[in-house]
Amino acid sequence: MPEARRETHYRTIAASHGAAIARLAAAYEKDPGLRQDLEQDIHLHLWRSLEQFAEQCSLATWTYRVAHNVCARHVDKAVRSRPAGAWLDIGAVEPEDQRATPEQATGTALTLERLYTLIDRLRPIDRQVVLLYLEDVDAAGIAEVTGLSPGAVATRIHRIKALLAQGFHPEASA
Repeated sequence: MPEARRETHYRTIAASHGAAIARLAAAYEKDPGLRQDLEQDIHLHLWRSLEQFAEQCSLATWTYRVAHNVCARHVDKAVRSRPAGAWLDIGAVEPEDQRATPEQATGTALTLERLYTLIDRLRPIDRQVVLLYLEDVDAAGIAEVTGLSPGAVATRIHRIKALLAQGFHPEASA
């Protein structure tokens, strides 16, 4: 790919998806320093990967694929230091977060922090699905990025939404 075209594609990605990349990094990494490193790593991999971009999918799909692959590698490294029992199964979740419910919260920041805490506890593939869903990517687009079937994506989204709702309203499951 010519350097000028690569530069144009990268500028388009940075302008269109820069905020989504930042949110993705925030969802995958709580530590601010490591989050910044992860975000920079995503941008670096996007720049390098544009050499192979053959325009067989949309630039947005390419961006999400690369970004989620970088995050998956980041999580893989973190998994080695995380106890095996720390991951949650969608079917058997009882959130342990004891902070105030959104109704009791005084601002959006607490609600987002709570949401990210719950998402962080999901298995990596479920986290990837929900983060793409939160970026308004449809089931077919999520399937293209993750390699799951659209039906499997829709099922996971339904289960994850129920799980997250339970995390905000634990008394509803009792």
